Amino acid sequence: MRKFFIGIALLAATAGIKAQYSSLDGIIRRLEERKGINQNLEAVNIDNKKFVFVKDEADHTERDFIVIKGNKVTYVEVFDDKSTGQSTSNVFSGDMVRSRKNIISLRADMLENKKVPVPVAKTLLLTRQDNILYLIDINTRDRWIDEESFSKIKSKK
Repeated sequence: MRKFFIGIALLAATAGIKAQYSSLDGIIRRLEERKGINQNLEAVNIDNKKFVFVKDEADHTERDFIVIKGNKVTYVEVFDDKSTGQSTSNVFSGDMVRSRKNIISLRADMLENKKVPVPVAKTLLLTRQDNILYLIDINTRDRWIDEESFSKIKSKK
């Protein structure tokens, strides 16, 4: 009889541990998604995608765009001066490489079809959070949002 009760107690403890494991696993998975690690995004097609980054400073607003078409990339910087209302832009073009670990390296060495001595180089991490694609700059932690996702967010508001 004593062995029977010990067996029941052991079985109940095992079931409780399994329930805690599944809830802990869910929490860890969400945290990893926030950090952008351990995501398998190899099947995600980023061809013909446009990513947007907006930075608001005291004297100007900076809007940057990355347009990916195959292994070619276009990087556009738009600066809006708040005091004068004028906009200036730089259009870079170049190429990109995508690794298996969701890393995208881009190198834009042409400024409006003229070779520049120091190309614009960015290393970005492709990640998905709440079904929205992001590119996170590994060096500056800037977050580039997919324009389609950005449009969906704006339409919901």
